Amino acid sequence: MNQRFDKFFIYAFFILITSSYAQAQSSFVPINDDYYHLIDRLEIKRGKFSEGFHSNVKPFERKAIVQLTDSILKEGNVSLTERDWETIDYLREDSWEFTNGFAATDSARYARLSRLDPGNKFKVFKGRKANGQRKFWQHTADFYSYHDKDFDLHLNFTTNNFIGSDNNVSSPLWLTGRGIEIRGMINEKLGFYTFVGDNQGVFPKYVTDYTRRYNFPGEGLAKKIQNERGVDFLSARGYITFRPLKSINVKFGQDVNVFGSGYRSLLLSDNSSPYLFLRIDTQLGRFKYTNLWTSMVNEQESKGLLRSKKFAAVHHLSINLTDKINVGVFEAEVFSRDSTSGGYDLNYLNPIIFYRYVESYIGSEDNALLGFDFKWLVGKKASIYSQFVLDEFLTKHMFNGDGSWTNKYSFQLGGKVVDAFGIPNLDLQLETNIVRPYTYSHKDGGRNYVHYNQSLAHPLGANFKEYIGILRYKATPRLSIYGTQTFTDQGLDPTGAFTNYGANILLDYDTRTGVNPADNDYGHKIGQGISAKTSFTDLRLTYSLAHNLFLDGRCLIRNTKSADVNVAQKTNVFSFAIRYNMAYRNQTF
Repeated sequence: MNQRFDKFFIYAFFILITSSYAQAQSSFVPINDDYYHLIDRLEIKRGKFSEGFHSNVKPFERKAIVQLTDSILKEGNVSLTERDWETIDYLREDSWEFTNGFAATDSARYARLSRLDPGNKFKVFKGRKANGQRKFWQHTADFYSYHDKDFDLHLNFTTNNFIGSDNNVSSPLWLTGRGIEIRGMINEKLGFYTFVGDNQGVFPKYVTDYTRRYNFPGEGLAKKIQNERGVDFLSARGYITFRPLKSINVKFGQDVNVFGSGYRSLLLSDNSSPYLFLRIDTQLGRFKYTNLWTSMVNEQESKGLLRSKKFAAVHHLSINLTDKINVGVFEAEVFSRDSTSGGYDLNYLNPIIFYRYVESYIGSEDNALLGFDFKWLVGKKASIYSQFVLDEFLTKHMFNGDGSWTNKYSFQLGGKVVDAFGIPNLDLQLETNIVRPYTYSHKDGGRNYVHYNQSLAHPLGANFKEYIGILRYKATPRLSIYGTQTFTDQGLDPTGAFTNYGANILLDYDTRTGVNPADNDYGHKIGQGISAKTSFTDLRLTYSLAHNLFLDGRCLIRNTKSADVNVAQKTNVFSFAIRYNMAYRNQTF
């Protein structure tokens, strides 16, 4: 059965590619909180949603980001600061192949900000020869690029390096990472992207403690080095993308996908390592419908070198009710099948059916999640967003206050304000996340909401309340200031005890520990178990030396208070970094 499915999938995929029409294709901008906030800010200041993408479905196509800047420039009624004009120039130069020869709006200004070689005259795509030109750094965004009507190629090297100190680690903190990134198009029909990077480093103790429980955040296999104080890991992502029809985009490869508009996502986040997926986006006017089928790793049941597989099937419908209000409906099913039961379950390939019906139809106990999201652009000054996830519930227990363990849900509410308090380029974000005990967990590793021992939603798993405040300030054309403050109250299992209070979503929920010893089904509440209250203060100064070349200075203070001495910890981290074509690693948990 499994072999027949593999052959069917390959044949169907080949037919989709060979039957696709000549639609201009685009790769996607990798998930990057700093980068995507720039897009959010422009959309808020425009006062209406972009026509090319839905901001709660990430990542975005490069072409669609350029279309947003085109719309702002064409409309001419958006109140922009000098920093906003520089942002538009930056975004357009970063995806210059879609700008029709006008990469920057004010090339003289942007030239001074972005050239790796300030002595060279800034050049844009306009006036290039029809047969293309092979040059290094002809565009500030690319180390090497080639563009003509049949072939588009962008090649960049990447690096991320930091040194620092942690009061809990005797040796210095450090990271050295280097890699290569390639993207492009063939005949404007087939887009492609690949990234591979090799990394070694020693990270703060709280990151090392997290790694012992769940694996290194955002990555897969991480080998121990330097007497187990450091890690060595390989990062890799890659996909192809094409349009069989004008309104349908198909993407296949290894990467992450995100649903949501917040700093966190309780639906599907980029917290876990990349996974194999097939994604189909259908956008018709105000409607965007996403189908996502994934193949993931069940590390909990792996034996030997070959790791066990698990699968997820996801639907997400995003609707722009107006130019300012968006609602979304999310549905996911996580399941696994061994070879004796037929391998992949073909019932979950149905792109439009409700998965709860499939569960009942086939008699399975797979893990189904239902979610909703919301976003509202308020007066060209702010946005309000929310998410709600229902993992499991029984109606009779949902509202009677008995604290049934089956009340498994999570909730998010947040907002962004741009040019806060009338100060240009000062943006504020507030967000709260609440997750009930045992949410996202299931009976085994084949059905919990986990990939490679890492949560597919929030990095903390479940059984917590979290409050986040973020300040972003573009002080000068080159200097940005970021401040992040989080407060978390989570209930954990006592160290060394065989208990399950609902925070660790890797555990079987049938092993739950009741607050009431007489009955472990009722009386469950957020924060049960051993309380761990964490205050996380992160201040970062980022200086742009050139396009996508940054210097980062960071001060991090993390304080966890708990009656469990193995959980309580005070952390002071100071670090300095240089990175090129790489996102900043926040690691705020």
